[in-house]
Amino acid sequence: MDHQQLVKLSKRMSKALRHDPARVGLTLDAGGWVPVDQFLTAMGITRTDLDEVVAGNDKQRYAVRTGPGGVERIRANQGHSVPVDLGLTPQEPPEVLFHGTGAAALPSIQATGLNRGGRHHVHLSPDTATARRVGTRRGGAVAVLTVLAGQMARAGHVFYVSGNGVWLTDEVPPEFIRL
Repeated sequence: MDHQQLVKLSKRMSKALRHDPARVGLTLDAGGWVPVDQFLTAMGITRTDLDEVVAGNDKQRYAVRTGPGGVERIRANQGHSVPVDLGLTPQEPPEVLFHGTGAAALPSIQATGLNRGGRHHVHLSPDTATARRVGTRRGGAVAVLTVLAGQMARAGHVFYVSGNGVWLTDEVPPEFIRL
């Protein structure tokens, strides 16, 4: 499968595991997991296709694990708009984290901060390179924001870190953002 096909399949998988599992006939468990065999059938893909997308995804967006009864399962690591409990525990963040976004969003962010929108959390990156890569997904000019995560945590904001190293929080008020 070439790079373009991998990206297209990854986006289809993301939609099914994060936003609309019912569209392909899937039901996620409380933790967002679904048996791999059901997922393959619902998506109409092979195990080789799945493994190639999971291994080749630069954002490490998916987790595949053996669950109860030895059944192999898959889920998205974060970014759900459907209700799931990822089983994350609060973590002490580093002093700064980063958020990549389109430059066109800056006036809104300066006014209201970073909000989760339809997702469960705001996503933050541990480094500027990752934030820049995330920010390019919408096209156009990219802005990388510095988030004063340590100050936020001391002010009572809770942080989590997903299995693929993405930091998550409910919101980032504008006073904790540096452009």
